[in-house]
Amino acid sequence: DESKAMLQRIYGTAWESKEQLAEYQHRVEEAKRRDHRMLGKKLNLFSIQQDAGGGLVFWHPKGSRVRRLIEDFWKDEHVESGYELLYTPHVANVDLWKTSGHFDFYQDGMFDQMDVEEEQYQIKPMNCPFHVLVYKDGLRSYRELPLRWAELGTVYRYERSGTLHGLFRVRGFTQDDAHIFCLPEQLSDEILGVLDLTERILSRFGFADYEINLSTRPEKSVGSDDIWTKATDALVDALKRKGWSYTVDEGGGAFYGPKIDLKIRDAIGRTWQCSTIQCDFNLPQRFELEYVDGEGQRQQPIMVHRAIFGSIERFFGILTESTAGDFPYWLAPTQLRLLPVVSEAEAFCKDVVDRARKMDLRAEVDMSGERLGKLIRNAEMQRVPVMAVVGKKEIESGKLALRTRYGGSLGELQLDEALEVMAKAANTYVEPHEVLGIELPAEGDSK
Repeated sequence: DESKAMLQRIYGTAWESKEQLAEYQHRVEEAKRRDHRMLGKKLNLFSIQQDAGGGLVFWHPKGSRVRRLIEDFWKDEHVESGYELLYTPHVANVDLWKTSGHFDFYQDGMFDQMDVEEEQYQIKPMNCPFHVLVYKDGLRSYRELPLRWAELGTVYRYERSGTLHGLFRVRGFTQDDAHIFCLPEQLSDEILGVLDLTERILSRFGFADYEINLSTRPEKSVGSDDIWTKATDALVDALKRKGWSYTVDEGGGAFYGPKIDLKIRDAIGRTWQCSTIQCDFNLPQRFELEYVDGEGQRQQPIMVHRAIFGSIERFFGILTESTAGDFPYWLAPTQLRLLPVVSEAEAFCKDVVDRARKMDLRAEVDMSGERLGKLIRNAEMQRVPVMAVVGKKEIESGKLALRTRYGGSLGELQLDEALEVMAKAANTYVEPHEVLGIELPAEGDSK
């Protein structure tokens, strides 16, 4: 209770050996070095502006570049997997939230309502009821199912100021939300499809080590014994077909259905709750969702909630900490920085930047006029993956001598070849030295 006197919390740890203590201390120091709040400011990625209020994220240009790439990749993968993308409002009449049950069950996590023409409207804490309304907009046939709808939907939830923490705990965030409406016999295949998509997306960002948890029916729940058994069996079947081991949390499911939770392991061994797949028997019942079966009878569909990142903000924070801000080349806010060392080089550098942008490369020129050593150091501190010193020699030859963030040289390349190498690296999710088949020194402690 923040209204009472502040207390001092004291932590203590005990270790069986000096080696264990040293390992723990190393992890603590690594966590400090990778703190996304510090890196967000240092790399100019995002900020929390107190003049606007706590828990509200302002994405700066560099952070926005990374976010756009994450979102574009997410959208492309979903479309290829048979999803349709939705866009829904940010507010709705409070009656919608009463029908869905959110007003009764989650009111403490919702902002206050606003009066609009003698009606009350609620800024949305979740996207689910909006997707339900789209489903309910017309009578559905069993031949239409499954329906897979995804949305990068921004939601707003009230969090006490003392609980806010960087990008990990905020008041406004964008869920990578999706809902599947399917027949009971389609459920196992749909869950397997979600597991495959989850692995494909997370592994692209370097997360390939997972902890899986299957949560089953709690004491208080909605839905018949038969539907709970069928849904739980479908989740188990999908996990077995995927070949993933998992832990069962008996009675740990939501009141509206069983679920699968997935934790990812980052570069220093920490686990983070990330993806979730939840069956829902509550909303189809509350909103009286139906489809017409092969016999002409009206039946209730199975609804599946699922998110892969959880939220864009939280995932961005996790990714920043796992990489220590040293994003893979395809995600780097700036992929190439040109370092002019003579005034005549500035026009040449600007021309290179224009040509790079036409190839969807993110390039910039350091116009600070600092000494060469400082130019290189600044680029390294900003985690720029490739840099090129430009002087009279480069202008005359039309070549770039590329240097990587890992201290290795990619050699002198004709400008067109250099840009093609970097574009290929970005488009194939590898580093430029890998395109050239060059082995570089160890990457140091940046990973």
